[in-house]
Amino acid sequence: MKTLKTNYKLTSIASIMTLCTLFSCNVDNDDTVLQVENSTSAATARRVPLDNCSQGGRNTVRTLDVANAVNHGKIDDRSCYSNYHEIKHGPFTFGNYNIAVNSNHFDTNGLQPRIERSLNRSNNNVGSYVQFNGVFRILEVGDAGNDKDNGTYIAQAKGKHSKRPGASTNDGSPDPAICLFIAKPVYGVDKQGRTTQVSFNIYREQIKTRGGSGVSGRELVFLKNIKKGHPTAFELSVGFRTSNGQKVHYANAKIGGQNFFWNIPEATRGLQSGIRYGAYRVKGGLARIQWANTKFVRVNK
Repeated sequence: MKTLKTNYKLTSIASIMTLCTLFSCNVDNDDTVLQVENSTSAATARRVPLDNCSQGGRNTVRTLDVANAVNHGKIDDRSCYSNYHEIKHGPFTFGNYNIAVNSNHFDTNGLQPRIERSLNRSNNNVGSYVQFNGVFRILEVGDAGNDKDNGTYIAQAKGKHSKRPGASTNDGSPDPAICLFIAKPVYGVDKQGRTTQVSFNIYREQIKTRGGSGVSGRELVFLKNIKKGHPTAFELSVGFRTSNGQKVHYANAKIGGQNFFWNIPEATRGLQSGIRYGAYRVKGGLARIQWANTKFVRVNK
């Protein structure tokens, strides 16, 4: 694979050697798996040093991007591990979203590293919606040594909401996630006898109520398993409609041709529909997500 566009951060020779060791210079090979294990043991987790900023890589603006990026949306780069860059793989040019644990050099409040793209939002009128299409490949996701903290978000539905009747303040974040699509690692053994991530279980982490967060406010719903490095079609539609005279706020996904429909709680409190995608959250190790062939539609009624 040859790089088409780059915005790499400078690294020393030692850093390059370290990266080669971490990636085993072989990580994209999907045909090397001999045995799959349903294990996410800490013993198999890939670790990186606490200092995960590339030399000279502390970008001073979060909107650092390549010219004429193939991926839609405004970039939000809060990781000093690697910049967004693009490579050719098969028929697609993929945008790369590579992040590492402890690499968020912008936020000082414990927020997780991310390189994501945000898309314009639609209003809450019936018939308004946003729809994102793309093809993703997952090469690696975060592994913190326990299932609760393992995994990396590859996309999310966003949207602000109104206060509860009589409430003086609103619930949750000022810009809350509605649902997030998280990839968690499944391990196997390659031809060299190394334990490595071989596939990924995709879950929808969905709110139980508006503003919900954490274990009490969200729940995980298993969707499907995706093979490592396999180009997978993805579609996410978020918007408002009516059903039996009632307003519905929906977040409907299609992953690898399989539909996953979901109606968001408390539809009448929803104010907008939005989408972000890329790579977000890595509580251990590295995450490497690729996106290609992106399309975006917004309809406001």
